[in-house]
Amino acid sequence: MLLKEIKKIYHIELAAIYPTQEVDSFFYMTIEHYLKLDRFILALQPNYVINKEEEDVLFLVINQLKEQIPIQYILGTAHFMGLNFNVNSNVLIPRPETEELVSWVLDEVNVDEEITILDIGTGSGCIAITLAKNLPKAKVFALDVSKEAIKVAKSNAEVNNVDVTFIEKNILEEINLAEKFDVVVSNPPYVRDLEKSEMSANVLEHEPNLALFVSDTNPLVFYKAISSFSLKHLRKDGKLFFEINQYLGEKTKQLLVNHNYKNIYLKKDIFGNDRMLKGQINS
Repeated sequence: MLLKEIKKIYHIELAAIYPTQEVDSFFYMTIEHYLKLDRFILALQPNYVINKEEEDVLFLVINQLKEQIPIQYILGTAHFMGLNFNVNSNVLIPRPETEELVSWVLDEVNVDEEITILDIGTGSGCIAITLAKNLPKAKVFALDVSKEAIKVAKSNAEVNNVDVTFIEKNILEEINLAEKFDVVVSNPPYVRDLEKSEMSANVLEHEPNLALFVSDTNPLVFYKAISSFSLKHLRKDGKLFFEINQYLGEKTKQLLVNHNYKNIYLKKDIFGNDRMLKGQINS
């Protein structure tokens, strides 16, 4: 069958669910991943033919996309700051906003300094692993409550050839670690139940609720726990970095004020939303 005909079928089958540009992206991501074909293949060889086995794979992906399974889960991989990460339904798909958080941390630390970093709620490990990759002298730890998430994160540390120490703990419980840290960073659950209506079905139905949602009555529960934990586990002048709910920027900032952090800064993302927060230990 001609590959260009399958591309047409992608658009016919998926047009009711996804924008044209997104369908194009799905098609090219799929042929790159499964057929190892460059996305310019149809420009160079408009009559490129694939075999029956290859057809079956591409049609299977269409069926999964119609069920609104995220393309990253279908392919089993996601890109984050130039690195590849294994992903499945046990971990969140890494997002551009989190890339901004990691870039901010990298801007704030000295690449030649032997620092110790803790990533809380590591999920796929994208934050911890990217920091370890870019800070070769850093000692990096990553904590998560989910055994399955840690399994994915460990595989990603191996894929990206970095050394990260993983800790299976619940940050909402009392935790005392022997290690002290220069940096604590976290992208914890922060989406309130009332905000579910703003989210697409592929996120609501397929990404792990454990890593996404908090109650409307206590939306800063993780920020409170992590701020208290960091007061005990950050070294003198150590820094705490958060990704935050855009609607709760000032409230989350006030939380750090109440915990007596200094040099507190609320930072917007590329879309102009309050998205990141930094505080420094005041001791």
